[in-house]
Amino acid sequence: MPEPTPKYAPLVTASGLTVDMPLGRDGNSVRIVDNIDFSIGVGERVALVGESGSGKSLTARALMRLDRLARLSGRIDFDGQDLLKLSEREMTRYRGSAIAMVFQDPMSFLDPLMTIGDQVAETLRIRGVGKAEARKRALAVLDELGVDRAAERLDAYPHEFSGGMRQRVVLAMALVGEPRLLIADEPTTALDVRVQDQVLDLLDDVSARRGLAVLFITHDLGVVAGFAERVMVMYSGRIVEDGEVEQVFAHPKHPYTRGLIKAVPRIDQDLHKLYAIPGAPPPPLARPSGCPFHPRCSESFDRCVSELPAVLNVGGERVACHLHDPLRV
Repeated sequence: MPEPTPKYAPLVTASGLTVDMPLGRDGNSVRIVDNIDFSIGVGERVALVGESGSGKSLTARALMRLDRLARLSGRIDFDGQDLLKLSEREMTRYRGSAIAMVFQDPMSFLDPLMTIGDQVAETLRIRGVGKAEARKRALAVLDELGVDRAAERLDAYPHEFSGGMRQRVVLAMALVGEPRLLIADEPTTALDVRVQDQVLDLLDDVSARRGLAVLFITHDLGVVAGFAERVMVMYSGRIVEDGEVEQVFAHPKHPYTRGLIKAVPRIDQDLHKLYAIPGAPPPPLARPSGCPFHPRCSESFDRCVSELPAVLNVGGERVACHLHDPLRV
């Protein structure tokens, strides 16, 4: 079982977490997330990064058991309770009040026929909070998140808000239930750079004030350094590197992590062509034998082709790579 960062008390710990999705009605399935271990401490901010299709969002959704068709195995311990052992009715008590999620496309998440006030208050109303009290708390969280003229705009509709303000509304919907873990699934996607900065500053401020643990999902390493304290790198359904942000950025240990960092544009470099990792991630139904990254890796050797790397402790980081195995052959 993985240990959280030492300075944080444990909040959520996933052990051997596996996510299989069905392939039609014949009982066959495809493994999307493959036997991963990780932890998030109370108040800790952790980034989960990787290319599209690596399993980031399904991992996050598994923490809330949002995908009804997904077959989950392993353990997800939240403050000592294994969430995978709860009934669906018991799990609803955790969604919104213990764990909440901010999705990447607020316009597709918001109901165009419901007012902003009703949508923010809905989480509370489902839990039996009276209409007047729920509206009062919805107004308070919108004010906290800097929505202009929040009292007037409670009765407005999503199309009357800008993209940045819609993202604040979605964040308000997640925060109104006062969760302890906030999952932000690519919340800056499709926003311009200025609005991205505003959303990140807002997340930084509200998580600090509320003592929130945050799991920040992104494919953009450029936004990780200024927000997260720890980063987990995911490839083809597995976590291949997990460590403190400064350490991982300065001395990445997995070849995939090195490739991701190398691909980030830098203002102090004059490049005629941006770097890209050769090839493409394998589809879940066609993962290669051994290390799934070996067909794209310039440092692979025979063992990488035949044997899946174990997760090793290397200089305080967790790394799944044969290059760091003392028994390397």
